[in-house]
Amino acid sequence: MKQRPHTINVGGKLLSLSPAVVMGIINITPDSFYAKSKVNDEESLRQRVLQIINDGGKIIDVGAYSSRPGAKNVSQEEEMTRLRHSLKIIQEASFDLPISVDTFRSDVAKMCVEEYGVNIINDISAGQLDNNMFETVARLQVPYVIMHMRGNPQTMQENTQYQDLIADMFLYFSQKINRLQDLGVNDIIIDPGFGFSKTLDQNYKLLQRLEDFREFDLPILVGVSRKSMIYKYLGGEPEDALNGTSIINTIALLKGANILRVHDVKACADAIKIIEKMNDNTTRYD
Repeated sequence: MKQRPHTINVGGKLLSLSPAVVMGIINITPDSFYAKSKVNDEESLRQRVLQIINDGGKIIDVGAYSSRPGAKNVSQEEEMTRLRHSLKIIQEASFDLPISVDTFRSDVAKMCVEEYGVNIINDISAGQLDNNMFETVARLQVPYVIMHMRGNPQTMQENTQYQDLIADMFLYFSQKINRLQDLGVNDIIIDPGFGFSKTLDQNYKLLQRLEDFREFDLPILVGVSRKSMIYKYLGGEPEDALNGTSIINTIALLKGANILRVHDVKACADAIKIIEKMNDNTTRYD
């Protein structure tokens, strides 16, 4: 199936997702699963933003609540405090790069968009953990990432039983997309949720079937960066998982991914360039 070019409206500007774009991760949490992704002070935060830009990132994704399996709960007040401290610094250094905030709380989303001009809300729960999120995003009129997950970060790996993984995910997304469209949300991005409520084998089945999600005719975000589906299979720790991450990101691109959420921006941007070169019909060979 030929893929339709996608764009999203970020702050009144259209961002093309053809070719695919890199979303660079900034963790302002003390307990991220990948220690090197954390920023601990204002200068390291500025340097991380500049690194994402210089390495070819097109979106910055900021998270103040760790969603790794079994992560400790963080209060809404603490999440807001972390974001308030960081968003102004990020804005000043981002040179108009769209900013996404990774949150499942509607009040946090509202604060980030209205007070700091955040452009995208990235919700790991797709509205399941806050009943007000869909209506809030509809009022804010910002692109909204809906991810597949069962339960919450503390319980998600206890919820990996499916009658049929792909069919169950299709029903999940269909119901949420219909409701969001009824509310008037224009830019919906689907994230299959690698590593969330899925066993290692289920993650690879999902990767095998990733192109099936193009049936929704919506942008697809893939986030596999240094996750356990890589290093628990190949051996090692998150620090050893860059090569595996690049391989899976390349497969995801070939299967229709539009946004790749990563820690290592340059490696991912290079993969996108190579895929685009391969697909360039003007290329001539001697």
